[in-house]
Amino acid sequence: MSTMKLEEVALSARRNLFAALGKLGSGHYGACLSEIEILTYLYFREMNVRPEDPQWEDRDRFVLSKGHGGFGLYSVLAERGFMPRERLGALEDGVMLPKHADKHRIPGVELSTGSLGQGLSAACGMALCAKRDGSAIRVYTVLGDGECNEGQIWEAAMAASKYQLDNLVATVDYNGLQFDGPVSEVMPLEPFADKWRACGWYAIEVADGHDFHQLEAAYSEARTVRGKPVVILAYTVKGKGISFMENATEWHGGSCNAEQLAQGYRDLGMEV
Repeated sequence: MSTMKLEEVALSARRNLFAALGKLGSGHYGACLSEIEILTYLYFREMNVRPEDPQWEDRDRFVLSKGHGGFGLYSVLAERGFMPRERLGALEDGVMLPKHADKHRIPGVELSTGSLGQGLSAACGMALCAKRDGSAIRVYTVLGDGECNEGQIWEAAMAASKYQLDNLVATVDYNGLQFDGPVSEVMPLEPFADKWRACGWYAIEVADGHDFHQLEAAYSEARTVRGKPVVILAYTVKGKGISFMENATEWHGGSCNAEQLAQGYRDLGMEV
């Protein structure tokens, strides 16, 4: 798929995400909007999956460790054909779809997540099993930057290095903000890439995690690495695409009023 087509898919996913959360009343806007290009690249260019057969044995695995970005994942899965787009903004049995990634409700979701720090451990387990089974599948996971405050992330990082999981690629959605404020103030991560390298990982930095050319270069480089897991630090914008949400801590989650919904629609080139 061409870069232009990927951009079209990402815009459609972002529009459907914003419209769905607006209709349903609330959601984790910031975390969902910042991950869209990463997920679009993974599902439309990088990973080997079959939407018509979500449980295909030889599929690549994906874990959304930052589980509160569930609606971002749902929107990309809908674009890829795992489910109808109309499900995003619909009530089911009187309730909205789970805000955190839920494998029991959404086809294509490998693991229910939301308790931060656990997804990388699960991805390590999947990658380790694949290597021991002689399988060619690859395992991908997306972490939040604030999530990397969790000790379990670093326990998993050391384990992945010990077992030389070169079939594992972790991407950090590095938007610089977490629930309590700027990551640099709550619990600074820098020198972030060096910390991963010290744990035995091959680290790649992507200056603009919304640029498909840069994402392509990073994931292509990751495929050449042997003997160690890969982490991609993708610098993104929290709330990407919505003017009043971009780089705003308060939009980690919340509800839009009528005026804000109208502005968001205009920002995304949608009819109000």
